[in-house]
Amino acid sequence: MYKTTVKIDGMMCGMCESHVNDSIRTKIPVKKVSSSHKKSETVIISENELSEAMIANALDGTGYRVIDVSCEPYEKKRLFGKK
Repeated sequence: MYKTTVKIDGMMCGMCESHVNDSIRTKIPVKKVSSSHKKSETVIISENELSEAMIANALDGTGYRVIDVSCEPYEKKRLFGKK
């Protein structure tokens, strides 16, 4: 699994966060997506590595713009930190 952190320009409120999350969910297969307009950031958990082009395509026409994308391997934390 992978954790992709996306810096996004244009999010101003909670509804903006919902629009970004919905746009990503409908166009990219993800396990989890959450956005923060205060941080101008969206965090995506997915089975496959995501490219900047895939994310920009998912947000195309929404008025939000991808500024930066970073991807790293993700391991789900278990109860009490056990593997």
